[in-house]
Amino acid sequence: MKNFFEFSRYNTSYRQESLAGLTTFLTMAYIMVVNPSILAAAGIPKDAQVTATILAAVIGCLVMAFWARRPFAIAPYMGENAFIAFVVVKGMGYSWQIALGAVFWAGLAFILLTVLKVRSWLAESIPISLKAAFAVGIGLFLAFIGLNETGLVVLGVPGAPVRLGNIAQSSVLLAAAGFLLCVVLMARKVNGALLYGIVATTLGSVALGLTKLPASLVSLPPSLEPVFLKLDIAGTLQPGIFPVVLVVFMMAFLDTIGTLIGLSMRADLLDKDGNLPEIERPMLADAVATTLAPLLGTTTTGAYIESATGIAAGGRTGFTALVVAVLFALSLFFAPLFTMVPGYAAGIALVVIGALMLQAVTRLDFDDFTELIPAFLTVALMIFTYNIGIGMTVGLFSYPLIKLCTGRAREVSGGMWVLAALSLVFFIVMPKG
Repeated sequence: MKNFFEFSRYNTSYRQESLAGLTTFLTMAYIMVVNPSILAAAGIPKDAQVTATILAAVIGCLVMAFWARRPFAIAPYMGENAFIAFVVVKGMGYSWQIALGAVFWAGLAFILLTVLKVRSWLAESIPISLKAAFAVGIGLFLAFIGLNETGLVVLGVPGAPVRLGNIAQSSVLLAAAGFLLCVVLMARKVNGALLYGIVATTLGSVALGLTKLPASLVSLPPSLEPVFLKLDIAGTLQPGIFPVVLVVFMMAFLDTIGTLIGLSMRADLLDKDGNLPEIERPMLADAVATTLAPLLGTTTTGAYIESATGIAAGGRTGFTALVVAVLFALSLFFAPLFTMVPGYAAGIALVVIGALMLQAVTRLDFDDFTELIPAFLTVALMIFTYNIGIGMTVGLFSYPLIKLCTGRAREVSGGMWVLAALSLVFFIVMPKG
C-alpha cells in the first residue's frame, strides 16, 4: 500500500494521510444533509437522496484514490445541485428525471474530452496568473463560507450585504476559540491541528448544550430504489434542454479545473510550469463520478474545495481520498454520529485554509495590468457572486480580451481562446435571474 501510494516520494505516512482524510471528511460531511435538502425542493425523494449522495461520494473518492492517487475528495457539488433544483426544475419546469439525464450527458462529455486529453490541454493552457487567482479566489471563498458558518459574518441590509455577527453569542465565541486553537497548534506544527480544532469545538458545543448527542449512533441507510436509475435520458433529447446540458457541463468543467489547480498549488503538486502532472487522471475520476451520480439518483459530482483542509493536515496521496471514501461508507450506518459536528466547528477549518491559500498571490505580476486585472476579476467575482464558476469564466474571458486590446494577443495560447469562447457561450445560454 505504501508503495502504491508512493508514501516515500511524498514524505508521508499512514497516520498523516489518515488524519488528513478524517479532517477532509469532517469539513464536508455536511453534504450528506445539505444535498438531499436542496434536491428535495426539486421533488427528489429526500431519504433516498441521502443514500445516493453518500454512495456517489464513496465511488468518486475510490476512483480518485486508486486511479488518480491524489488527495482530493469527490462528492456532489454545491451550486450545481441548487441550479438543478431551483432553476432547471422549479424555474424551467423540467422534471427531476430529465435534469438528472442532463447531468448524465455532461458526464459522458467529460469522459470523452478527458480520454482525448482535451480537458488537460485546456487546463495547461491557462496562464500562471489565472491559476494563482484560482487558488487565491478559492481560499477566500472558503474563508467567506467559514466566517458565515461560524456566525462571525452574517447577512446584512441593503447597501451592506454582510455585517459582523453577534460576537456575544455562545456559538460564535466557541468558534472563535476553536479558530485560535487551530492557529496555535498549526504555529507549533502539530500534526492534525485542524482535526483537533474541529473535535474540540464539537465537544465544547456538546458541553455547552448547543449540540445534542444523537439518540442512537447506528441507523440503517434509506432505500435507494425511489431514485436509482430513474433518470430520463430520452427526455433530454428535446432541443430546449440543450442549454441546460451546456450550463451543467460548463459549471462542473470550470469548477473542476479551478479546484484541481487551486488545491494542487496549495499541496505543492504543480510542476515548474505550473501544471499538475497527469491531470487527466483526477479529471477522469471526476468524469466517471459525474456519469455514475445521476444513475444513483443525484447530481454533478467533483473534487471538493474542502479537500484543502486535508491537504493542510498533510494529505499528499490517494490514501487520503481512500480514508474519506471509507468514512463516507461508514456514514451509511453511523450518519447520526458524523452529522452531529456543528457547522461552526467545520467553519473554523475553512477560515484557516483560506488564509493558507493566500500564499498563491505571490505568483501574480502586479506590474502587468494585462495579467493582474483578469486575476483580480476572477478572485473578486468568485467571492462576491458566491460562485467559483462565474469568477473563472469572467477571468478566462477577460484575459485574452485585454491582451487583444493592448496589442499582445500573441501571448494568448490557443487553448485560452477556446476557453474564452466557451465562457462567452456560458453567459449567453445561462438562465437569467
